[in-house]
Amino acid sequence: MVSGTFGQVLECLDNDRKEIVAIKVVRSIQKYREAAMIEIDVLQKLGRHDICGTRCVQIRNWFDYRNHICIVFEKLGPSLYDFLRKNSYRSFPIDLVREFGRQLLESVAFMHDLRLIHTDLKPENILLVSSEYIKVPDYKFLSRSAKDGSYFKNLPKSSAIKLIDFGSTTFEHQDHNYVVSTRHYRAPEVILGLGWNYPCDMWSVGCILVELCSGEALFQTHENLEHLAMMERVLGPLPQHMIIRADRRAEKYFRRGSRLDWPEGATSRESIRAVWKLPRLQNLIMQHVDHSAGDLIDLLQGLLRYDPAERLKAREALGHPFFTRDLRRFGYPL
Repeated sequence: MVSGTFGQVLECLDNDRKEIVAIKVVRSIQKYREAAMIEIDVLQKLGRHDICGTRCVQIRNWFDYRNHICIVFEKLGPSLYDFLRKNSYRSFPIDLVREFGRQLLESVAFMHDLRLIHTDLKPENILLVSSEYIKVPDYKFLSRSAKDGSYFKNLPKSSAIKLIDFGSTTFEHQDHNYVVSTRHYRAPEVILGLGWNYPCDMWSVGCILVELCSGEALFQTHENLEHLAMMERVLGPLPQHMIIRADRRAEKYFRRGSRLDWPEGATSRESIRAVWKLPRLQNLIMQHVDHSAGDLIDLLQGLLRYDPAERLKAREALGHPFFTRDLRRFGYPL
């Protein structure tokens, strides 16, 4: 059983199909019920177009039980976040990150083609299809004592993943003025109140790829000014044209409307230290990635562009050398 703010997920046996399923039982609160009905609508739309069922979790059925919306899903494995957590936040090998990234971008491109924006992409919402894993030596920890077993780490047996949690998914034509995305994966245009669209998903993908190859969330913060300061520390200064257009609520984060109010506006010394300890994006990737680092850095610079109009689209990202160079090396047609 897994619990969350929405309710809980139960593992059950479907007597008709004779298979194990996951049932999401949504709390009997109106806003959660509304989100659940949106999710059902999106899942059914995705299911009609995802014939092979390889991109997004498959809905089996749904019903209303004592004012609780219950959604029946196929049973999948753990989320990428849970896998990282149980592995002491040790990163995935770069070739596995590449395969996760390719599938994630294919799923996002599929959704965007259907005029759908996920708006809540994060490792918790990406599930491994299988729970099986293998133990392999972790060469970074080989010098440690063998007693605690820390020189081994787990790797999933299969790299197959699927997207879940479409309760926040938005159709392109709907209102886009509210705040979206879980904090760590939230794009700058959302924080600045500039409006958002498909590119907000691509920013989240960039944050996710960094986390998968480093083991830690890129922007570990809980408030906007610190978040923007972290972005500038890792990626360089925010563009003036975005600062000038920031909405009234975001104006307070800038000095005379031109420069981020940092570190002057920091809430604590701990906050300043949290920002200053962050390396530049290139250095961060070089710390964790042995080969393909150059291609990955270039891909991330395209996904984490401040201006959403300049950010890579999902299908553009899939054509990036980080993915295609590896295929050419093994003689696959492109």
